[in-house]
This record gives sequence, C-alpha cells and structure tokens, in this order.
Amino acid sequence: MKSSPETKSGPTSSPIEFDCSALSIDELVALKDKLRVSICIPARDEAATLGDVVAALRVPHLIESGGSGLVDEIVVVDDGSLDNTAQVAQASGAKVVTLATGEGKGRAMWAGLKASCGDVVVFLDADVLNTTPEFVVKLVAPLLTTPEIVLVKGFYERPFNGSPSGGGRVTELLARPLIELLFPYLRSIRQPLAGETAGRREALAKLEFADGYGVEIALLIDTAREFGPGAIAQVDLGTRIHRNRPLDELRPQALEILTAALARSDVKLPDQRG
Repeated sequence: MKSSPETKSGPTSSPIEFDCSALSIDELVALKDKLRVSICIPARDEAATLGDVVAALRVPHLIESGGSGLVDEIVVVDDGSLDNTAQVAQASGAKVVTLATGEGKGRAMWAGLKASCGDVVVFLDADVLNTTPEFVVKLVAPLLTTPEIVLVKGFYERPFNGSPSGGGRVTELLARPLIELLFPYLRSIRQPLAGETAGRREALAKLEFADGYGVEIALLIDTAREFGPGAIAQVDLGTRIHRNRPLDELRPQALEILTAALARSDVKLPDQRG
C-alpha cells in the first residue's frame, strides 16, 4: 500500500488551508499582471441552472471589457446535452465547446482546459444554485500569491433535506475513507470531490484527467505525487447548494471514483472482462 506520495519535486508535506479573506479583487487583479484566468464549466443537461451560474460570474471587477478584470473568459463545455444547455450558455455570454456525445466529466474538463486560454484555470460545476464571484476570487488567490501552489480545492458545508449539513454522501461514505486508508497524506482535504477547483495550466497539462466522476480524486492524488501535497491548497467557500441526487444515481458515480482511486494505489483490481 502506498502510504506516501512519490513526488518529483521537493520534500513532501501536507496540503495547506489558505485564508484569502484579506485579499480584494483589485489586489488580485494587480497580482495577476499579465497572466490570464479562465473559468471552465463542464455541463450536461444543466439548462435549468447554467444561465444563473454564468450570470452570477459576469459582474464588474470579475470580468471587465478589455481584459482588465480578474477573469478573461468563461468556457462552457456542453457534454452531449439533450436539453438546450449549449443555447443557454451562449445566450449567457460564455464561449461554448460542444462534445458530440456524453463523454463524462473528466473528458469535458480536459476539453475545457484545451479550449481555454488561461494560465490559471478555474473549474466550476453547472448545477450549484448559490455560485458567487467569491468562489472564483478565493480559488485563484493562492495561485496568484503563492508560487508553490499548483492546485486549489474548495471546501464548504452541504445542506441536505433541510439540514445545514449532511450532503456529500459519496464524499463522506467513500472518498474520504478511501483517502484515509490509501492516501493518508491527503486526509486533511475536506472536499476531495469538489467541482470547485483551480490550477495552473502548466501543471494540469502534465496530469491525466480520469474519465467521468473519477476526475476530481484522480487530480488530487496525481498532483500530490507529481508536485507534493504541499502544492495543494484548500479554501473555504462557505455553503454549497445544489440538488441532491437519489442513491441510484450516486452508485455509478461512486464506482468511477473508486476505480480512479484504486488505479492509483497498490490494490489490484480484478479483470472485469468476459
């Protein structure tokens, strides 16, 4: 069992919790200098919520004409939607990349990385009902202030059925126990499956984007191995509100996450062919 990362650069350490409360958008714009920042949103059949997500991000100081804001572009990857996700994205002012068939979240994120221009790339989910510009500000802050950081994960409370917490069932029942057992150097990461993620393009381009919903945990593990756990930061995004899926929809997600994690461990998977 791999109990510590095999990194290529520097001593191993632990992910850091980054406090960016004292930094304003104007200060981050100044730190950004000539760097470009992209927001990429993978989406499949998210027409009902996507428009509000993009609208929440298209506000002064975050996105300004002439590239003077913190963000230079918003890219939506329509992953073979059967509804009008692409049309909603285009009407909202986002650049749209269309995948012909539903290829899964991992490939949609990779397509967004390839289609975007940012030196810093922020990934957001298309179904979060309380998306705010602060999500982006907090995710990019460690990357603009701390050269050693290459990946940033958001963490948050997740309401469930009227309770202030209790959401994130796959995270609590599968992902975090998996990490504690197989990748204990990442146990401090509160939301390993968070779709709210940001990274440096040059680092992301070196990593394998796992298929489907395994992409988030795979990026976390692969970043720790390539750059060291200390190259990962996490930031507090407050509360994340989105629809809670029924259990029968969570099982395939859980399988993809489990497969991606075990593939990066010494655990031998059975041959499922035949």
